[in-house]
Amino acid sequence: MNFIVIKRNNVFKWVVVIFIITSAIIWYSFQAKALTVFQADKTNYREIHMVTGEFATKTAEGKEIEAYRWDPGTIVLRKDEKVHLKIFGVNGQEHPFYIEGTDIQGTVQKGKETTIPLQFNKTGTYRLICITHPDAEHNGPMIAYIVVID
Repeated sequence: MNFIVIKRNNVFKWVVVIFIITSAIIWYSFQAKALTVFQADKTNYREIHMVTGEFATKTAEGKEIEAYRWDPGTIVLRKDEKVHLKIFGVNGQEHPFYIEGTDIQGTVQKGKETTIPLQFNKTGTYRLICITHPDAEHNGPMIAYIVVID
């Protein structure tokens, strides 16, 4: 009958080796799911996220006033850059909009995300305007600026 003799000194070395191998496997399994920014951008579309917001307060006389806005209020794109503008509706039931100087229009609804594909071939500043809140009389102006640069 053959016996395997394990010395106390060897047990410690084997525990260390098994620990290192197990740690490496766990580390590698988490790294395989992580993507760098360059790997994630295979579609050549940049995503820009925006939300609808509301400010409300009372004047000294007790009159309640509110204003709606797009947040962020200004985004910057490069000419001919492909962008998906994703707007999530937080405040207000819906915000029908158009982008001045283009044929782009749509509606952002509360609790939903609206994706707008953008690609401008001319530099300039384009206004994203909410039709419901175009000016102070209608709790606005709810206008965002899309700045297109070279």
